[in-house]
Amino acid sequence: MKIALITGVSKGLGESIAKLFLESGIHVLGISRNPNNRLGKIAQKNNVNYQHYPCDLGNISEIEKTVKKIKEDVERYSPTIFYLINNAAVVEPINQVTLIGNQELTNHFQINTLAPIILMNSMLQFSTNSNNAFIGVNITSGAAERPIYGWGAYCSSKASINMYTKTAALEQDTLKTGHKIVAFNPGIMDTNMQQTIRSSSKDSFIEIDKFKGYKENKQLRDTDTVGGILIDILNDEASIENGKIYNVNEYF
Repeated sequence: MKIALITGVSKGLGESIAKLFLESGIHVLGISRNPNNRLGKIAQKNNVNYQHYPCDLGNISEIEKTVKKIKEDVERYSPTIFYLINNAAVVEPINQVTLIGNQELTNHFQINTLAPIILMNSMLQFSTNSNNAFIGVNITSGAAERPIYGWGAYCSSKASINMYTKTAALEQDTLKTGHKIVAFNPGIMDTNMQQTIRSSSKDSFIEIDKFKGYKENKQLRDTDTVGGILIDILNDEASIENGKIYNVNEYF
């Protein structure tokens, strides 16, 4: 039996990945602030289970309570493989670094960096103690590898996730746990995050015209297509390269 825990399942890429897992016969546990009733219907149609955990990933106390509940529930499944897809993220604040408030910065790193690291750490330890095979995926971005004016927070948080991925993978190799942790860069997609980016001001985000052009020129990929590529990577378990930063552009 296989189980996937996915964050940010209410919409966008998280919803697509959850849907594709369910259609593949894999049970899904979803974390998001808002429920997604569509996923429950897809699970029922495919004779698998979908369970939603309401959680604000900006709140460590909520994360800890949710993790405790998830561990209790997963133990009843006794999975052969446990997947964790850290998908949830925010792009805001979009602004020059000197104009970003301390609370904005704190909230950003809580959701984009601390929450996925806490979840990965917890599920790694849980899988090791339970003798489950574990495959973890951190959704990253090309912004992790190049500086972008106005994206000081986003570039930094995603760069942190990339290095965490490589370090955690190195430890698993050294400890010979058999667990694998990778990152996946989904490229530019037609999501609410892109809408947020396009609504920025030129002063805050110099490259805004380029991103508006992605939409106007129909260069934004749909999330089902991108999610399908990630599922294909995960299905070929023997070929997954521990610590690798996968890029969706390599598959087009």
